[in-house]
Amino acid sequence: MNNKKRNNEIIYSFKCPSCQEGKIDIIKSIYDLPDGDKMLILKFECNRCNFHKNDIIPLTTNMEPGIMTLQIFEEEDLKSKIYRSPTGKLEIPELELIVEPGPRADFYYTNVQGILFRFESAVSIYRNNLEENDPEKGEIDELLDNLKQAIDGKFRFTLKITDFQGGSYIIPLDKSKYSFEKI
Repeated sequence: MNNKKRNNEIIYSFKCPSCQEGKIDIIKSIYDLPDGDKMLILKFECNRCNFHKNDIIPLTTNMEPGIMTLQIFEEEDLKSKIYRSPTGKLEIPELELIVEPGPRADFYYTNVQGILFRFESAVSIYRNNLEENDPEKGEIDELLDNLKQAIDGKFRFTLKITDFQGGSYIIPLDKSKYSFEKI
């Protein structure tokens, strides 16, 4: 393994575990967000087989365990920031959608609309793998329609993150629609 420094980045290299022939470069850099938060960005890339992975880790995160709840009533609420750690359970009860924490879970930084896009993509993949005459398709189509309305700010819902270890948090645009309960 070797490493070199370039501007604000540090680059590490090692043999690619995927193709065993290429070299993986890990590029580590710190990114300053406009609101004062800092993010550590790790980028893994093979020069041979196109294997790649990105990790984003907040450096200014809230480490207090708790249950965060955000009410989404209008399109503007979709811009609220979401920091979900690998230990955070994310759910939208009205749509019966849940992302469970787990050992391979990623940290992600997005907004509420980005969460909805992730759910829409996962549900669409699931639907496309059902048999043509599967009776579940009707329910899935209704869920996708509700997700589309939510993405457009026309479906009221609650976004809830439960994190027993801390690290997840929500930065609401409208603080009156947000609540935090310590665990």
